[in-house]
Amino acid sequence: MADTASGSYGNGGSSNDADDIEFPILCETCLGDNPYVRMTKEKLGKECKICSRAFTIFRWLPGRGMRYKKTEICPTCAKLKNVCQTCILDLEHGLPVQVRDSMLGMQDEVPREESNRRDYLAKMANRLEVLGDPLDFSGKTQPAGRGALQRMARKSPYYKRNRAHVCSFFVKGQCTRGSECPYRHEMPDGDPELAKQNIVDRYHGNNDPVARRMLARSRKSENTLTAPADKSITSLFVTGMDGLAQADLLGHFGAYGELKSVAVVPKGNCAFVNFKSRAGAEAAAAAALGGCVIKEKPVRLAWAKPRPKGPESEVAARAGGKASSGGHQRHELPNGIPLPPGAQKDRKPAAYPSQDPTAQGAAASRGS
Repeated sequence: MADTASGSYGNGGSSNDADDIEFPILCETCLGDNPYVRMTKEKLGKECKICSRAFTIFRWLPGRGMRYKKTEICPTCAKLKNVCQTCILDLEHGLPVQVRDSMLGMQDEVPREESNRRDYLAKMANRLEVLGDPLDFSGKTQPAGRGALQRMARKSPYYKRNRAHVCSFFVKGQCTRGSECPYRHEMPDGDPELAKQNIVDRYHGNNDPVARRMLARSRKSENTLTAPADKSITSLFVTGMDGLAQADLLGHFGAYGELKSVAVVPKGNCAFVNFKSRAGAEAAAAAALGGCVIKEKPVRLAWAKPRPKGPESEVAARAGGKASSGGHQRHELPNGIPLPPGAQKDRKPAAYPSQDPTAQGAAASRGS
């Protein structure tokens, strides 16, 4: 206990001043939206929940109506995993450690045994002082995994996470504090399995229920890139192409098969890649299951959807509608959508293709 109280490593190690910092390592969500936040600081006021060493703790109120928060792990352990000292989530993406390590192919190297963990932390602390960050958590060497993390990460801080906890006495119907109760008086919603979280498991990226759900959702979204049954579809839809040009798409997708054309839509930040054969489109889609990266920029792929062609009668027939015995159309739009009340009466078919609102422009111009 003498080593723990003094904040030293090993049996005869000297005290480490790296844990006595002026400001904690926090994510934007835990810090809160209050620009005038005040913190209380207590030197060597608590043991780290990972390495059991005493460190300087901070306590603050992130905002109005929120609960008080405090640091849970020491700065050294936070730097080794690039996580927040309070929520133990990745600082760059705001995701659990298990999700980040799975996407970037990283392994947890921190020993679980206390004696080995002390030696490891002592070496890594010295390495932090000399070299700075020992590991690269940005994902520059894994662009596909980095793209997946960017898609899973939130675009803005989630301050709702700082709310007060639900009052357990209110759930039981036994709370007598009323409006003076510092906890929320509402019934808990969501999966109770997500509440069974452990800081140690979250830090090591092991058995994290939140991470398991996010990874399962990510795998499900990746499996949606299945080839459609319509063999005539040979086009892929590309989104998220920030700064990419048509030549970049031609060079990337041309390796999977001969291309018919590449249509870029600058306003929509998307493009259509049209292959001459179905095999080329399927090869490109299969290669993008783990993430598609073009010029070190992650993009998303999806199969293009077929566009309706021909006059209204063909569109209605393709959607399952049939003309009535009198020669008039059924009173519904494609996909079974009924017509407006004023258009329910029988009407004659269009005399010219240019009068048919469902006909494409090229066919209408030829007919007129």
